Amino acid sequence: MTKQTRRRFTPEYKEQAVARLSEDGVTYASLACELGVTSGQLKSWHLDLLAAGSAAALAQSKAEAAELAQLRRDNKRLKEENEVMRKASAFFAQWAAKT
Repeated sequence: MTKQTRRRFTPEYKEQAVARLSEDGVTYASLACELGVTSGQLKSWHLDLLAAGSAAALAQSKAEAAELAQLRRDNKRLKEENEVMRKASAFFAQWAAKT
């Protein structure tokens, strides 16, 4: 009895296999038979890709929220600086008018 080596599939191969599931008339069973894998394995690839997609979307959402918070802090600081400059300008205009 010979020992079979475990087959390894690249992420690209898995993505292409899962993408074929969206074609008309393609089922897990038919595609799994064609590729020489089990339908359970194909299903787990599909779920892994869905989870990775949602994780990427979540990471992007967090990055955008952090950027928005930073922009709001910058906006607040710039408004305060603008107010200080406006008051200083008014003060020096009055001072210049007195002399």
